[in-house]
This record gives sequence, structure tokens and C-alpha cells, in this order.
Amino acid sequence: MTTVQDLVRAEIAVSADPRVAAFAAHVAGLFGDSARAVLFYGSCLRTTELDGQMLDFYVIVSDYREAYDRRWLAVANRWIPPNVFPVQHEGLQAKYAVLSEADFDRLASSQTRNVSVWARFAQPSRLVWSRDDAATERVVMAIAKAAPALIGAAIPMTDGSIDPLDLWREAFALTYSAELRAERGGRAASVVDFDPERYRQFTGPVLADLGIDVEGANAIVAPGQGGSRAARWGWRRRRIEGKLLTIIRLAKASATYAGGVDYLAWKINRHAGTEIDVRPWQRRWPLLGALVLLPRLLMRGAVR
Repeated sequence: MTTVQDLVRAEIAVSADPRVAAFAAHVAGLFGDSARAVLFYGSCLRTTELDGQMLDFYVIVSDYREAYDRRWLAVANRWIPPNVFPVQHEGLQAKYAVLSEADFDRLASSQTRNVSVWARFAQPSRLVWSRDDAATERVVMAIAKAAPALIGAAIPMTDGSIDPLDLWREAFALTYSAELRAERGGRAASVVDFDPERYRQFTGPVLADLGIDVEGANAIVAPGQGGSRAARWGWRRRRIEGKLLTIIRLAKASATYAGGVDYLAWKINRHAGTEIDVRPWQRRWPLLGALVLLPRLLMRGAVR
């Protein structure tokens, strides 16, 4: 029987655009011998549009202390993972998040309530640079935990029988509600609808991993608890903690992410259809500028 690990191993091995691979090798080079793997994910992977876009990478390192020449960056990455940085290469631009192998394995799994990593890697990704076969296999095993973590958290919120694709859509909608997001309301469903066959293929192995018997990827998923009190409280806690963590990461990014306020405005304008202008003082004091901007965005519904 095909396992989640089998599907992930095949999926991340699919070749990416050569420019992405070259970009990933450049990013890996920034971390020297501590770099273990670079993963490409997100909207640019789905659409294959690169020019004028912001690519998304995750850099997996062996150890934070080895990865940085400034101790405070290692401490920040360990206490509030991940660190996020902007980078440009050969006419393309990207942001990359940094996680250790141990943190990636933990945060991609159900060991954590925070949805940030397992929600992203329950979606397609590509391994665009790897140190060696051991690093590749460790990435496979970590990513293979993401989809079961997502679906395992979502099933208790289902009510009666549900179509497999609807389960994925509801699962991603739950994770989108657990972070401060600038995307429009239908964004979570569009992730699944972009490649429904991929999610049908993953359904059977993911449910088998969770110990739920099904007859195939097209079988109706076993019903959950219909949003029991415990399940609702679990997601309410995820939403509170997730939105607070987003604000904390924003504060940290003001020290690590040059141009972070401009990127924040660009992303919100792109996804929410707003026309936010960044003022000079907000660039000079990015943390204060972002915190002043946030209440306005919440009131206007640009972020949720």
C-alpha cells in the first residue's frame, strides 16, 4: 500500500524551474556547512509565476548556533522559530524561513498546536537543494507528518459524512483562521481546487496513517464529533495563540527583515485588494509602523 512517505518522497523530488534551483543553491550557500535542505513552496510553486513575485523557501539547518555568526539571531530562531529574511538573486526575489532539522520535524507534526508549518507542508512542496541523502530522507519523514496533523486536527470538527475534498477545504479554512491572514475568504478552498487530484491521492494514505479505515481515496471520510466542545475549544485556542504568535513574529521580523513593512503592505494589497501606502516614518521605525497599521487592517477586514 502507498504510504504518505511514498507520496511525499515522489512529490518533493519533482524538478522545479532551474532558476528556482539556482536561487535555492544561493540561499543554501549563505549558511555554509550548516545548510541541510532548501524547500520551495507556496503560491509561486502552484502558479509557476516567478518574475515580479515573492518566492517562498524554507531553509533547514543542522543547528542554529552553527547557522549564524551573530548569537542573537540563533537565540531568536530558537525561541521564536522561524527567522525570516528577504533575499534577491539573478533578478528574482524571495523570503526564506530558517528552521533546524529538529524544529522542522516537531513543527511539521501534531506535536504542536501551531498550524504554521504543518498547514503549509500539507500542501505541495519541492526539495530544491539538499546536502545529502540523509538530509533528504529526514525532510521526507518530517513533511510526511504534516498532512496527518492537518486532517487529524480537522476531523473532530466535521459533522456527519463529508466528501474528501471538502474535508481538505475545511481543514485549510480552519488553519487560515488560526493566523493573521491577508487572503480573501475563498483562498483556503482555492488551494485544494488548484490540484484536487493531488489531495484525493493523499486522502487514503493520510487517513490510514490516522488509523481510519477507508476503501480508497474516493471513499467518504468517517465523520468526526461534529465540533464537540473539546474540538471547538482546541481550535479557539489555536486561533488565539496563532494570532498572538503572528504579532510576536512580526515584532521579531522588524529586527531581521529589511523592508518588512513594505513587504507586508505589498502582500496585503495583492491578496486583499487594498491600496495601502507605507509612509517614510513606518520604514524608519518598522515595528511601530506595523503595529500602528495592524488595527486599521483588522477594522477594514484586510487581515483576519
